[in-house]
Amino acid sequence: MTQLSDSRPSAAASRIALVAGGVGTAALLLTPLAALGRSFDGGAALLHLGGQILNTSSNGDIPLPSAATTLGLGWAALALLVATVVGALRRARWFWVTGLLAFVAALAAVLLLGRILGAEAARVATDSTLRAGARRTLRNFYEGGGMNMGLLLPMLAGLIAAGAGLSGRPAWWDRLNRLRGLLVPAVAIALAILVGAVVVLVVQPPVNLSGQAIGAWGGWLTRADIVYFVYSTLFAPVTALNPFLDSLKLATPLIFTGLSVAFAFRTGLFNIGAPGQLTMGAVAAMFMGVYGPPGLGWFLLPLTVIAAGLGGALWGAIPGLLKARFGSSEVINSIMLNYIASGIFIFLIGSNTYPFFGQTRALPFKAEGYEAQSAELLPAARLPTMLDLLNVGTGGATVLSLGLVFALVAFVVARLALRKVRNKTLISLAAAVVVGAVTWRIGVPVEGVASQLNAAFLIALACVALFGTLMWRTATGYALRAVGLSPKAAEYGGISVARGTILAMTIAGMFAGLAGTHYVQGGALDAYRLKGNMPVNVGFDGIAVALMGQSTPVGVVAASVLFGTIDTGGIDADLKLDAINRDIVTVLKALIVLFIAAGGFLSRRVTDPPPPQLVAATDRTGRAEAGRVGPSAAATETQTPLPNVGQSTLDNTREGGK
Repeated sequence: MTQLSDSRPSAAASRIALVAGGVGTAALLLTPLAALGRSFDGGAALLHLGGQILNTSSNGDIPLPSAATTLGLGWAALALLVATVVGALRRARWFWVTGLLAFVAALAAVLLLGRILGAEAARVATDSTLRAGARRTLRNFYEGGGMNMGLLLPMLAGLIAAGAGLSGRPAWWDRLNRLRGLLVPAVAIALAILVGAVVVLVVQPPVNLSGQAIGAWGGWLTRADIVYFVYSTLFAPVTALNPFLDSLKLATPLIFTGLSVAFAFRTGLFNIGAPGQLTMGAVAAMFMGVYGPPGLGWFLLPLTVIAAGLGGALWGAIPGLLKARFGSSEVINSIMLNYIASGIFIFLIGSNTYPFFGQTRALPFKAEGYEAQSAELLPAARLPTMLDLLNVGTGGATVLSLGLVFALVAFVVARLALRKVRNKTLISLAAAVVVGAVTWRIGVPVEGVASQLNAAFLIALACVALFGTLMWRTATGYALRAVGLSPKAAEYGGISVARGTILAMTIAGMFAGLAGTHYVQGGALDAYRLKGNMPVNVGFDGIAVALMGQSTPVGVVAASVLFGTIDTGGIDADLKLDAINRDIVTVLKALIVLFIAAGGFLSRRVTDPPPPQLVAATDRTGRAEAGRVGPSAAATETQTPLPNVGQSTLDNTREGGK
């Protein structure tokens, strides 16, 4: 009986499943289930769970495919979600099953609908009875269809309910508890999307190109559809290779600057000087790449990368040194250094001459012409594009190598298999290198792919690995984190706070400086040179990336890819809708940062729960008194400078001091 009692979902988990199931049920009943087709400007043939079809496109006579099976799966998902709600109300042990089945039913409906629309698009593409323009219009119409909020939200609701139900089992609770750090950013994103949806409803009128009255119910369905259309457009780049590569291109500098801010955060510092550090890194890369010795050959490329890192490191070390030596704020100093870096940047490539004590001096750094830019980098100093780097095709064909994918899989599998071996990381890395080399010639042919995503992306991933290794696998990282958590305690333990401050700001500056390789060496601005339109403001975006990523390397990468994706999707949203432009992306980013700063409005009991022993003691008896601490233990706890220090550790410390 004890085992059964322990496996029962908690009241909080049941409430989460109840809310998720209720939202999924409401979505099935009140929003469009799917779009059987969609035109470029947003008009769609909307399918509701009741079987009604509302065609708001300008092509009302387009034949629509049958969706009877999709409707049947939708009704099955509805029944399963209702059962999940009933189970959550009773705190039953089985509601995770119905939640999971609801997810499966909704997913099956999405996949089946995709196959139906894909087959219809393929059919009209080969229909010789249609004109070429009509075939293209019909194909695009069917390809634009797919799931809507009536299937997306039930899928998410089923997953959330399944996870909440499984949390009653100790093994699953341990797994889910490791993901607790994702709660704040996940809730912040959800709240930002919710508020953004309200903004969309206010500024964008419903799309009705049919010319027919649609009534109040139809107006509601079209408004719900416009919200889904906007967000599906923003996140659409993840569904196609070309837009996804463009998203990674925009995400690359964000990874660098996000790592820079996150590294400083981890050490108790606020590096707001990433724009200046990026600028100085780009300037240093320009000097080495343009004026470096041509005789170095291929060695000039790594030297240029190193120069970019050193330029940013120098600009980061200055506020670190000032703080360590004089106690001045690194925030103010780094902000001021941003202006100085901007002045140097403009001075170098803004003009060919400058006045100096009444005389006009010449500057050799600006290229000829009116545009503010440097001369081109030497070919040996340029980073290749990822398409060139991964292309293993011959005869002009583009075949992308899968070697990196196989290497990553080999690394993960080796790490899991060797988790009890001492040098598992090195062995796994060696296995990944071998597997990647052996499988390098295995690739996937692609057509019509063009992207300026360059090898700076790989440098960014190397910096992610360096961040994680240095911060959590070395004594230096331990010292830096100790300085960030408590400078006085770290100094008492023999750690030099001044040295840690300088080192932390130097490394943070190096990360931001390496972002210059993306623009100067990688040709991200369509030229291998230092240009006046380099977007140094991504240094400030790094603050939002670090906050959303919870100052972790993997989190920074995920946040950067998310921001890069919605930046790319925002361009399409601007083209497709009249009242929606790229400002919606700025609104979403600002809302995400706002809600993360507010902790997602989650209680501390959720984000920082009490110790498991306390929860277990309370759950066994059902009384809060069972988990309370006695008067003597409470007095000791209040005198303990670190709340997580155990009683035995405290006693040992006192005995050692006698």
